[in-house]
Amino acid sequence: MNLKKLFPVSYEKSTLVSIIIYLVTAVVASLLIAFAGALTGWIPVVGTLVGWALRIVGIVVDIYVVGGIVVSILLALKVIR
Repeated sequence: MNLKKLFPVSYEKSTLVSIIIYLVTAVVASLLIAFAGALTGWIPVVGTLVGWALRIVGIVVDIYVVGGIVVSILLALKVIR
């Protein structure tokens, strides 16, 4: 697996900057997901389906952010290249 293609921010920026970028990305994604859930949550069937899909998207975003932070730290500690 090529980590450079999967987590380009970790390789291009310094450790602190990349961690901040990942955290800001997580906050913005969470706000957008909450906004989309609030817009569609009141619709009986569609709101349930959209809420389920948004929950999956939120989990994927969280996994990506945590993975990016871990890769940034491992690069700083020179565990990976």
